[in-house]
Amino acid sequence: MNPELLKMLTEINNKKAEAKRLVMENKIDEAKIAKDELIDLQNKFDLAKDLFDEEEKQQQTAAQNKAVKPEEQKKNYLNSFVNLFKSTVLKTSVNNEDVEVYNMMTEKDPTAGVSDGGLTVPQDIRTQIKELRRAGDALETLVNIEPVSTLSGSRVIEVNADEVPFDNVEEAAQFPEVDTPKFKNLAYKVLKKGGILKITRELLQDTAENILGYLRKWISKKARVTRNFMILDELDKSFGGEKTKKLNTFDDFKDIFNVELDPAIALTSIVLTNQDGFNWLDKQKDADGNYLLQKDPTQATKKLLFGEYPVIKVSNKVLKSTDVLTAEEVTGKKFPFYFGDLKEAITIFDRESLSIEFSTEAGDLWGKDLTGVKVRERLDIKTVDTEAVVKGEVEISTVSEV
Repeated sequence: MNPELLKMLTEINNKKAEAKRLVMENKIDEAKIAKDELIDLQNKFDLAKDLFDEEEKQQQTAAQNKAVKPEEQKKNYLNSFVNLFKSTVLKTSVNNEDVEVYNMMTEKDPTAGVSDGGLTVPQDIRTQIKELRRAGDALETLVNIEPVSTLSGSRVIEVNADEVPFDNVEEAAQFPEVDTPKFKNLAYKVLKKGGILKITRELLQDTAENILGYLRKWISKKARVTRNFMILDELDKSFGGEKTKKLNTFDDFKDIFNVELDPAIALTSIVLTNQDGFNWLDKQKDADGNYLLQKDPTQATKKLLFGEYPVIKVSNKVLKSTDVLTAEEVTGKKFPFYFGDLKEAITIFDRESLSIEFSTEAGDLWGKDLTGVKVRERLDIKTVDTEAVVKGEVEISTVSEV
Protein backbone atom coordinates (compact mmCIF):
# COMPACT_ATOMS: atom_id res chain seq x y z
CA MET A 1 0.00 0.00 0.00
CA ASN A 2 1.08 3.58 -0.61
CA PRO A 3 3.07 4.96 2.42
CA GLU A 4 0.74 7.95 2.73
CA LEU A 5 -2.28 5.67 2.85
CA LEU A 6 -0.60 3.52 5.52
CA LYS A 7 0.03 6.64 7.60
CA MET A 8 -3.63 7.69 7.30
CA LEU A 9 -4.78 4.16 8.22
CA THR A 10 -2.65 4.28 11.38
CA GLU A 11 -4.27 7.60 12.34
CA ILE A 12 -7.72 6.05 11.86
CA ASN A 13 -6.89 3.07 14.11
CA ASN A 14 -5.43 5.35 16.78
CA LYS A 15 -8.50 7.61 16.70
CA LYS A 16 -10.79 4.59 16.94
CA ALA A 17 -8.90 3.34 20.00
CA GLU A 18 -9.08 6.82 21.54
CA ALA A 19 -12.87 6.98 21.07
CA LYS A 20 -13.32 3.56 22.73
CA ARG A 21 -11.14 4.61 25.65
CA LEU A 22 -13.16 7.81 26.19
CA VAL A 23 -16.40 5.82 26.22
CA MET A 24 -15.00 3.42 28.82
CA GLU A 25 -13.97 6.42 30.93
CA ASN A 26 -17.55 7.76 30.61
CA LYS A 27 -16.31 10.91 28.82
CA ILE A 28 -19.25 10.92 26.41
CA ASP A 29 -18.88 14.46 24.99
CA GLU A 30 -15.17 13.93 24.26
CA ALA A 31 -15.97 10.52 22.77
CA LYS A 32 -18.49 12.13 20.35
CA ILE A 33 -15.86 14.61 19.20
CA ALA A 34 -13.38 11.77 18.65
CA LYS A 35 -16.01 9.87 16.66
CA ASP A 36 -16.63 12.86 14.39
CA GLU A 37 -12.88 13.17 13.83
CA LEU A 38 -12.78 9.44 13.08
CA ILE A 39 -15.48 9.87 10.41
CA ASP A 40 -13.53 12.73 8.80
CA LEU A 41 -10.34 10.64 8.76
CA GLN A 42 -12.19 7.72 7.21
CA ASN A 43 -13.69 9.92 4.45
CA LYS A 44 -10.28 11.41 3.74
CA PHE A 45 -8.77 7.92 3.53
CA ASP A 46 -11.48 6.65 1.13
CA LEU A 47 -11.04 9.63 -1.20
CA ALA A 48 -7.25 9.37 -1.20
CA LYS A 49 -7.39 5.64 -1.86
CA ASP A 50 -9.62 6.19 -4.92
CA LEU A 51 -7.21 8.77 -6.31
CA PHE A 52 -4.13 6.62 -5.71
CA ASP A 53 -5.83 3.59 -7.26
CA GLU A 54 -6.71 5.61 -10.38
CA GLU A 55 -3.15 6.91 -10.69
CA GLU A 56 -1.74 3.39 -10.35
CA LYS A 57 -4.13 2.13 -13.04
CA GLN A 58 -2.99 4.89 -15.43
CA GLN A 59 0.66 4.01 -14.81
CA GLN A 60 -0.03 0.36 -15.56
CA THR A 61 -1.83 1.29 -18.79
CA ALA A 62 1.06 3.52 -19.87
CA ALA A 63 3.52 0.70 -19.18
CA GLN A 64 1.44 -1.68 -21.28
CA ASN A 65 1.26 0.81 -24.17
CA LYS A 66 5.02 1.34 -23.97
CA ALA A 67 5.51 -2.39 -24.34
CA VAL A 68 3.73 -2.37 -27.72
CA LYS A 69 6.15 -2.55 -30.64
CA PRO A 70 6.50 0.76 -32.56
CA GLU A 71 5.36 -0.77 -35.86
CA GLU A 72 2.26 -2.25 -34.18
CA GLN A 73 1.51 1.05 -32.45
CA LYS A 74 1.87 2.90 -35.79
CA LYS A 75 -0.52 0.43 -37.44
CA ASN A 76 -2.99 0.89 -34.58
CA TYR A 77 -2.85 4.67 -35.00
CA LEU A 78 -3.49 4.48 -38.74
CA ASN A 79 -6.31 1.97 -38.31
CA SER A 80 -7.82 4.15 -35.59
CA PHE A 81 -7.76 7.14 -37.93
CA VAL A 82 -9.52 5.20 -40.71
CA ASN A 83 -12.02 3.64 -38.29
CA LEU A 84 -13.04 7.04 -36.98
CA PHE A 85 -13.12 8.40 -40.53
CA LYS A 86 -15.45 5.57 -41.64
CA SER A 87 -17.61 5.71 -38.54
CA THR A 88 -18.26 9.41 -38.97
CA VAL A 89 -19.59 8.90 -42.48
CA LEU A 90 -21.13 5.44 -42.24
CA LYS A 91 -22.51 6.05 -38.73
CA THR A 92 -20.93 2.88 -37.36
CA SER A 93 -19.66 2.37 -33.83
CA VAL A 94 -16.08 3.19 -32.90
CA ASN A 95 -13.85 2.31 -29.95
CA ASN A 96 -13.10 4.94 -27.35
CA GLU A 97 -9.37 4.51 -27.97
CA ASP A 98 -9.86 5.69 -31.55
CA VAL A 99 -11.57 8.87 -30.40
CA GLU A 100 -8.82 9.43 -27.83
CA VAL A 101 -6.09 9.25 -30.46
CA TYR A 102 -7.76 11.48 -33.04
CA ASN A 103 -10.10 14.04 -31.58
CA MET A 104 -12.81 15.74 -33.59
CA MET A 105 -11.78 19.15 -34.84
CA THR A 106 -12.99 22.21 -32.94
CA GLU A 107 -12.10 24.81 -35.57
CA LYS A 108 -15.04 25.38 -37.91
CA ASP A 109 -15.31 27.11 -41.23
CA PRO A 110 -18.62 29.04 -41.46
CA THR A 111 -18.55 28.83 -45.26
CA ALA A 112 -17.97 25.09 -45.36
CA GLY A 113 -21.64 24.16 -45.53
CA VAL A 114 -23.04 21.02 -43.97
CA SER A 115 -20.34 18.75 -42.62
CA ASP A 116 -20.42 15.70 -40.40
CA GLY A 117 -17.11 16.56 -38.85
CA GLY A 118 -13.41 16.60 -39.38
CA LEU A 119 -10.13 15.05 -38.33
CA THR A 120 -6.61 16.24 -37.97
CA VAL A 121 -4.36 14.04 -40.09
CA PRO A 122 -1.99 11.84 -37.99
CA GLN A 123 1.71 12.66 -38.16
CA ASP A 124 2.62 9.35 -39.84
CA ILE A 125 0.20 9.95 -42.71
CA ARG A 126 1.22 13.59 -43.00
CA THR A 127 4.88 12.55 -43.34
CA GLN A 128 4.03 10.03 -46.05
CA ILE A 129 1.99 12.64 -47.92
CA LYS A 130 4.92 15.06 -47.68
CA GLU A 131 7.27 12.46 -49.17
CA LEU A 132 4.89 11.73 -52.05
CA ARG A 133 4.32 15.44 -52.60
CA ARG A 134 8.04 16.00 -53.14
CA ALA A 135 8.33 13.25 -55.73
CA GLY A 136 8.19 14.04 -59.45
CA ASP A 137 8.11 17.65 -60.62
CA ALA A 138 8.00 19.19 -57.16
CA LEU A 139 9.30 22.76 -57.26
CA GLU A 140 9.10 23.15 -53.49
CA THR A 141 12.39 21.25 -53.19
CA LEU A 142 14.07 24.16 -54.99
CA VAL A 143 12.82 26.95 -52.70
CA ASN A 144 13.15 27.67 -49.00
CA ILE A 145 10.51 26.15 -46.70
CA GLU A 146 10.02 27.79 -43.30
CA PRO A 147 7.64 26.05 -40.88
CA VAL A 148 5.56 28.53 -38.89
CA SER A 149 3.27 28.04 -35.92
CA THR A 150 1.13 31.16 -36.36
CA LEU A 151 -1.33 32.27 -39.01
CA SER A 152 0.56 35.52 -39.65
CA GLY A 153 3.85 37.15 -38.84
CA SER A 154 6.80 39.01 -40.30
CA ARG A 155 10.51 38.74 -40.91
CA VAL A 156 13.10 41.53 -40.95
CA ILE A 157 15.21 41.27 -44.12
CA GLU A 158 18.40 43.24 -44.77
CA VAL A 159 18.23 45.23 -47.98
CA ASN A 160 21.13 44.80 -50.38
CA ALA A 161 23.04 48.05 -50.73
CA ASP A 162 26.29 49.27 -52.22
CA GLU A 163 29.13 48.51 -49.86
CA VAL A 164 31.05 51.66 -48.90
CA PRO A 165 34.44 51.31 -47.16
CA PHE A 166 35.46 53.22 -44.05
CA ASP A 167 37.10 56.63 -44.61
CA ASN A 168 40.62 57.42 -43.49
CA VAL A 169 40.75 59.02 -40.04
CA GLU A 170 43.68 61.23 -39.06
CA GLU A 171 45.16 61.10 -35.59
CA ALA A 172 42.89 62.84 -33.04
CA ALA A 173 40.40 63.68 -35.83
CA GLN A 174 36.63 63.33 -35.63
CA PHE A 175 35.29 60.01 -36.91
CA PRO A 176 32.81 60.49 -39.78
CA GLU A 177 29.33 58.99 -39.70
CA VAL A 178 28.67 55.94 -41.87
CA ASP A 179 25.50 54.61 -43.40
CA THR A 180 23.59 52.23 -41.17
CA PRO A 181 22.30 48.90 -42.52
CA LYS A 182 18.92 49.11 -44.22
CA PHE A 183 16.14 46.64 -43.47
CA LYS A 184 12.67 45.91 -44.73
CA ASN A 185 9.77 44.17 -43.04
CA LEU A 186 8.47 41.09 -44.87
CA ALA A 187 4.99 40.18 -43.64
CA TYR A 188 3.27 36.87 -44.31
CA LYS A 189 -0.26 35.66 -43.76
CA VAL A 190 -0.95 32.01 -44.40
CA LEU A 191 -3.81 31.33 -46.79
CA LYS A 192 -6.23 28.46 -46.70
CA LYS A 193 -5.82 26.05 -49.60
CA GLY A 194 -7.97 23.02 -50.24
CA GLY A 195 -10.33 21.03 -52.39
CA ILE A 196 -12.99 18.33 -52.32
CA LEU A 197 -12.53 14.69 -53.27
CA LYS A 198 -15.69 12.68 -54.02
CA ILE A 199 -15.42 9.03 -53.07
CA THR A 200 -17.94 6.19 -53.21
CA ARG A 201 -19.51 4.45 -50.26
CA GLU A 202 -17.99 1.21 -51.51
CA LEU A 203 -14.47 2.63 -51.07
CA LEU A 204 -15.28 3.67 -47.50
CA GLN A 205 -16.26 0.09 -46.77
CA ASP A 206 -12.90 -1.15 -48.10
CA THR A 207 -9.76 -1.95 -46.10
CA ALA A 208 -7.86 0.64 -44.09
CA GLU A 209 -4.80 0.21 -46.35
CA ASN A 210 -6.76 0.96 -49.53
CA ILE A 211 -8.47 4.00 -48.04
CA LEU A 212 -5.17 5.42 -46.74
CA GLY A 213 -3.44 4.77 -50.07
CA TYR A 214 -6.21 6.51 -51.95
CA LEU A 215 -6.19 9.55 -49.65
CA ARG A 216 -2.38 9.84 -49.61
CA LYS A 217 -2.12 9.76 -53.39
CA TRP A 218 -4.86 12.32 -53.97
CA ILE A 219 -3.80 14.74 -51.23
CA SER A 220 -0.11 14.63 -52.18
CA LYS A 221 -0.89 15.22 -55.87
CA LYS A 222 -3.11 18.21 -55.16
CA ALA A 223 -0.65 19.66 -52.65
CA ARG A 224 2.22 19.34 -55.15
CA VAL A 225 0.21 21.02 -57.92
CA THR A 226 -0.82 23.81 -55.53
CA ARG A 227 2.75 24.53 -54.45
CA ASN A 228 4.05 24.38 -58.02
CA PHE A 229 1.44 26.92 -59.11
CA MET A 230 2.23 29.25 -56.20
CA ILE A 231 6.00 29.09 -56.83
CA LEU A 232 5.75 29.72 -60.58
CA ASP A 233 3.25 32.53 -60.03
CA GLU A 234 5.56 34.18 -57.48
CA LEU A 235 8.59 33.78 -59.77
CA ASP A 236 6.73 35.34 -62.67
CA LYS A 237 5.41 38.25 -60.60
CA SER A 238 8.81 39.04 -59.09
CA PHE A 239 11.15 38.28 -62.01
CA GLY A 240 9.01 38.07 -65.15
CA GLY A 241 7.16 40.64 -67.22
CA GLU A 242 9.34 43.55 -68.26
CA LYS A 243 12.29 42.08 -66.33
CA THR A 244 12.45 39.02 -68.61
CA LYS A 245 15.67 38.83 -70.60
CA LYS A 246 15.62 37.88 -74.29
CA LEU A 247 18.23 35.22 -74.85
CA ASN A 248 19.46 35.57 -78.41
CA THR A 249 22.93 34.04 -78.12
CA PHE A 250 24.85 31.94 -75.62
CA ASP A 251 26.75 35.04 -74.63
CA ASP A 252 23.42 36.24 -73.21
CA PHE A 253 23.37 33.10 -71.02
CA LYS A 254 26.89 33.85 -69.81
CA ASP A 255 26.03 37.50 -69.16
CA ILE A 256 23.41 36.40 -66.65
CA PHE A 257 25.87 34.39 -64.55
CA ASN A 258 28.80 36.78 -65.02
CA VAL A 259 27.02 40.12 -64.65
CA GLU A 260 23.31 39.94 -63.79
CA LEU A 261 23.65 37.68 -60.73
CA ASP A 262 25.78 38.54 -57.75
CA PRO A 263 28.88 36.30 -57.63
CA ALA A 264 27.75 34.86 -54.29
CA ILE A 265 24.37 33.94 -55.80
CA ALA A 266 25.94 32.58 -59.00
CA LEU A 267 27.95 30.07 -56.97
CA THR A 268 24.75 28.30 -55.82
CA SER A 269 22.65 28.95 -58.91
CA ILE A 270 20.71 26.49 -61.04
CA VAL A 271 18.91 26.64 -64.38
CA LEU A 272 15.20 25.80 -64.29
CA THR A 273 13.37 25.12 -67.55
CA ASN A 274 10.71 22.89 -69.07
CA GLN A 275 10.93 19.99 -71.51
CA ASP A 276 10.95 22.31 -74.53
CA GLY A 277 13.73 24.47 -73.13
CA PHE A 278 15.82 21.49 -72.06
CA ASN A 279 15.38 19.76 -75.41
CA TRP A 280 16.52 22.88 -77.26
CA LEU A 281 19.43 23.46 -74.89
CA ASP A 282 20.50 19.84 -75.04
CA LYS A 283 20.95 20.05 -78.82
CA GLN A 284 23.15 23.15 -78.86
CA LYS A 285 26.86 22.83 -79.76
CA ASP A 286 29.85 25.10 -79.58
CA ALA A 287 32.10 26.03 -82.54
CA ASP A 288 34.01 22.77 -82.14
CA GLY A 289 30.85 20.67 -82.33
CA ASN A 290 30.75 19.84 -78.61
CA TYR A 291 27.40 19.87 -76.83
CA LEU A 292 27.08 22.77 -74.38
CA LEU A 293 25.32 20.63 -71.77
CA GLN A 294 27.72 18.31 -70.01
CA LYS A 295 27.14 15.36 -67.71
CA ASP A 296 27.37 16.05 -64.00
CA PRO A 297 30.23 13.88 -62.73
CA THR A 298 28.56 13.57 -59.33
CA GLN A 299 25.13 12.60 -60.74
CA ALA A 300 25.09 10.58 -63.94
CA THR A 301 21.48 11.44 -64.81
CA LYS A 302 21.98 15.21 -64.38
CA LYS A 303 23.55 17.77 -66.72
CA LEU A 304 25.44 21.01 -66.24
CA LEU A 305 25.43 24.21 -68.28
CA PHE A 306 28.96 25.50 -68.98
CA GLY A 307 30.17 22.67 -66.73
CA GLU A 308 29.02 24.56 -63.61
CA TYR A 309 25.29 25.11 -63.30
CA PRO A 310 22.82 22.22 -62.73
CA VAL A 311 19.93 22.19 -65.20
CA ILE A 312 16.57 21.21 -63.72
CA LYS A 313 13.96 19.97 -66.18
CA VAL A 314 10.24 19.89 -65.33
CA SER A 315 7.22 18.90 -67.35
CA ASN A 316 5.71 21.24 -69.95
CA LYS A 317 2.47 20.75 -68.02
CA VAL A 318 4.05 22.35 -64.96
CA LEU A 319 6.13 25.08 -66.61
CA LYS A 320 4.48 26.03 -69.89
CA SER A 321 5.99 27.43 -73.04
CA THR A 322 4.33 30.43 -74.70
CA ASP A 323 3.03 30.49 -78.27
CA VAL A 324 4.23 33.33 -80.52
CA LEU A 325 1.24 34.71 -82.39
CA THR A 326 1.39 36.75 -85.58
CA ALA A 327 -1.89 37.69 -87.27
CA GLU A 328 -3.64 35.01 -85.18
CA GLU A 329 -1.19 32.39 -86.44
CA VAL A 330 1.28 30.49 -84.29
CA THR A 331 4.70 31.19 -85.76
CA GLY A 332 6.88 29.93 -82.93
CA LYS A 333 7.33 29.39 -79.20
CA LYS A 334 9.06 30.99 -76.24
CA PHE A 335 10.84 28.63 -73.86
CA PRO A 336 11.14 29.84 -70.23
CA PHE A 337 14.40 29.76 -68.24
CA TYR A 338 15.01 30.75 -64.61
CA PHE A 339 18.59 31.35 -63.50
CA GLY A 340 19.68 31.83 -59.89
CA ASP A 341 19.30 30.52 -56.36
CA LEU A 342 15.60 29.89 -55.77
CA LYS A 343 16.14 29.12 -52.08
CA GLU A 344 17.48 32.64 -51.58
CA ALA A 345 14.71 34.15 -53.67
CA ILE A 346 11.52 32.42 -52.52
CA THR A 347 10.27 31.31 -49.10
CA ILE A 348 7.15 29.28 -48.38
CA PHE A 349 5.76 29.90 -44.90
CA ASP A 350 4.19 26.54 -44.16
CA ARG A 351 1.72 26.18 -41.29
CA GLU A 352 2.18 22.41 -41.70
CA SER A 353 -1.39 21.73 -40.65
CA LEU A 354 -3.49 19.31 -42.65
CA SER A 355 -7.09 18.45 -41.92
CA ILE A 356 -10.00 16.73 -43.60
CA GLU A 357 -13.76 17.08 -43.30
CA PHE A 358 -16.47 14.87 -44.77
CA SER A 359 -20.08 15.27 -45.77
CA THR A 360 -22.67 13.01 -47.35
CA GLU A 361 -25.32 15.71 -47.66
CA ALA A 362 -23.80 18.74 -49.38
CA GLY A 363 -24.70 19.29 -53.05
CA ASP A 364 -25.62 16.17 -55.00
CA LEU A 365 -23.60 13.76 -52.84
CA TRP A 366 -26.51 12.06 -51.05
CA GLY A 367 -28.39 11.20 -54.21
CA LYS A 368 -25.32 9.58 -55.78
CA ASP A 369 -24.23 7.70 -52.64
CA LEU A 370 -20.99 9.68 -52.53
CA THR A 371 -18.99 11.23 -49.72
CA GLY A 372 -17.24 14.56 -50.11
CA VAL A 373 -13.80 14.69 -48.48
CA LYS A 374 -12.68 18.28 -48.01
CA VAL A 375 -8.93 18.72 -47.46
CA ARG A 376 -7.39 21.98 -46.29
CA GLU A 377 -3.93 23.24 -45.45
CA ARG A 378 -2.44 26.67 -44.83
CA LEU A 379 0.64 28.33 -46.29
CA ASP A 380 1.92 31.56 -47.85
CA ILE A 381 4.73 32.40 -50.27
CA LYS A 382 6.93 35.48 -50.47
CA THR A 383 9.88 36.77 -52.50
CA VAL A 384 12.72 37.44 -50.06
CA ASP A 385 15.54 38.45 -52.41
CA THR A 386 14.50 40.26 -55.59
CA GLU A 387 18.01 39.95 -57.06
CA ALA A 388 18.54 36.22 -56.60
CA VAL A 389 16.84 35.09 -59.83
CA VAL A 390 16.79 36.23 -63.46
CA LYS A 391 14.11 35.05 -65.89
CA GLY A 392 14.95 34.61 -69.54
CA GLU A 393 13.21 33.41 -72.71
CA VAL A 394 14.42 31.77 -75.87
CA GLU A 395 12.15 32.41 -78.84
CA ILE A 396 12.11 29.78 -81.56
CA SER A 397 10.31 30.68 -84.74
CA THR A 398 9.41 28.58 -87.76
CA VAL A 399 11.76 30.72 -89.87
CA SER A 400 14.99 30.77 -87.89
CA GLU A 401 16.29 29.63 -84.52
CA VAL A 402 18.52 31.32 -81.98
